[in-house]
Amino acid sequence: MSADQFKQEGNQAFAAKDYAKAIELFSKAIEVSETPNHVLYSNRSACYASSKDFAKALEDAKECVKINPSWAKGYNRLGAAHYGLGDLDEAEQSYKKALELDSSNKAAQDGLSQVHQTQQQRTQQPDMGLGNMFKDPMMIEKLKKNPKTAEFMKDPQFVAKILQFQQNPQAMGQEMLSDPRLMTVLAALMGIDLSMDPNESNSIPKEEPKTESKEEPKEEPKEQPKEQPKQEAKQEESQPEPMDVDDDKAKAEAIKAEGNKLYKQKKFDEAIEKYNEAWETHNDITYLNNRAAAEYEKGDYDAAIETLNKAVDQGRELRADYKVIAKSFARMGNAYHKLGDLKKAIEYYQKSLTEHRTPDILTKLRNTEKELKQKEAEAYMDPEKAEEARLQGKEYFTKGDWPKAVEAYTEMIKRDPNDARGYSNRAAALSKLMSFADAIRDCEKAIEKDPNFVRAYIRKATAQIAMKEYAGAIETLDAARTKDAEINSGANTREIDQLYIKATQARFQPADANETPEETYARVSKDPEVASILQDPVMQSILSQAQQNPAALQEHMKNPEVFKKIQTLIAAGIIKTR
Repeated sequence: MSADQFKQEGNQAFAAKDYAKAIELFSKAIEVSETPNHVLYSNRSACYASSKDFAKALEDAKECVKINPSWAKGYNRLGAAHYGLGDLDEAEQSYKKALELDSSNKAAQDGLSQVHQTQQQRTQQPDMGLGNMFKDPMMIEKLKKNPKTAEFMKDPQFVAKILQFQQNPQAMGQEMLSDPRLMTVLAALMGIDLSMDPNESNSIPKEEPKTESKEEPKEEPKEQPKEQPKQEAKQEESQPEPMDVDDDKAKAEAIKAEGNKLYKQKKFDEAIEKYNEAWETHNDITYLNNRAAAEYEKGDYDAAIETLNKAVDQGRELRADYKVIAKSFARMGNAYHKLGDLKKAIEYYQKSLTEHRTPDILTKLRNTEKELKQKEAEAYMDPEKAEEARLQGKEYFTKGDWPKAVEAYTEMIKRDPNDARGYSNRAAALSKLMSFADAIRDCEKAIEKDPNFVRAYIRKATAQIAMKEYAGAIETLDAARTKDAEINSGANTREIDQLYIKATQARFQPADANETPEETYARVSKDPEVASILQDPVMQSILSQAQQNPAALQEHMKNPEVFKKIQTLIAAGIIKTR
């Protein structure tokens, strides 16, 4: 997860008052953050303050102002932490510093007012002799070593509370009522062993509240400031910084919504103004992405690219979600595509996919790559240069330099991909190099470009025979014979027939020259085409007649379909011609 994601979850935990979880999440955000982030330390300081761990709250507040000494709210954190520890003078200085940086900072104003009120209460309220007990600089160490209080001192929040009383002993009176551990601490400081007389444990707390009620009946509310500042720190000052930022974000989101409405109305200039206002209110690159979308729809693609570059740069600084940055790159790709710069479009689609892989951008990338390849091919086309390449290929072929011939015919195809001769000629050269599969593919491409190109059929059949694809070769030759009769009045009939006989004979060639007629029949009957002919009722009738009257077979062979089947059976050795 990114630092921003941890921070957002930390904000949610803080809002739910799950301070331990919030501290954990903000700590993780600090760990994964590429550079020190003052807001994260501010947020964690607020969590510690809400947990009454003011010592750690102070550490984070100091780190916050160290990172960004010009940020007023960081000094609010310092003030709240010092106040929680009872360091009123330091709290006062911190709040004053915050007001120097931001005179309208209400939290600092309220915090400073509370500090002054508490300072006044301290001067008016006697400490009942507790001050001297807390002046001992070794007090904490002694309490840690005392077996009666050692266990209490393992609690950092309790230690922080004791340190507060060192600054403000008067506050201990009211706290003793809510935390019985303080009675044990007070007894230890006074040298009293509470375990010796169980009744004695009630004597001190009974006297102190009575003393307070007699001497200062109205002082109890005044003693509340120690508790009240803590509450204010929790409710006002201890709010993590994103809570304040979210106020700005809420305003920015409202402005963005206005921009979106204008965008849908195709009022792009007005929409751009709103998106600019949203960005100035709160830095979120979504607003820049939206502005770029409006500029794109307006047709100002250069402006859109400039805005999106800014979005990426600012997004890096703000550690924005990678998905949002991916959207910036994708929109740059769209803008470059509109400008006709397909290479740049491809570059930014790839960058978008590096940030976040999505099917739609992947599809755009592939389509743009195909489009670029097609445009480059079209730009390279030149019929005159294609003819030069064909003649060069012919020269190489005549000399027997087959690789050079393939190279020349490939150049011919690039220069004029619609000329079927380029594919057919290259197929002839490839066949000489024994690359029959490639030759077949080229012949099929030539036939696709020109279905009446008989030479391409013949070359394909030749390559098929070489690959022992006899059934396929026969099928190709049948198509060649039909096209040759239509286009060339059968000019290539002899060549086609020779290849046909070669294919059919090789197709059913026996492995053993001494094979018996029965063995031949058993072998060839496994061929699907032969089996189909033998099972055809019409052919069964014709073959039966031929046995009785061989001359009848010649009559039946005038039918092209029957002729083809008879030739297949002759080639298979089922019908003997002599």
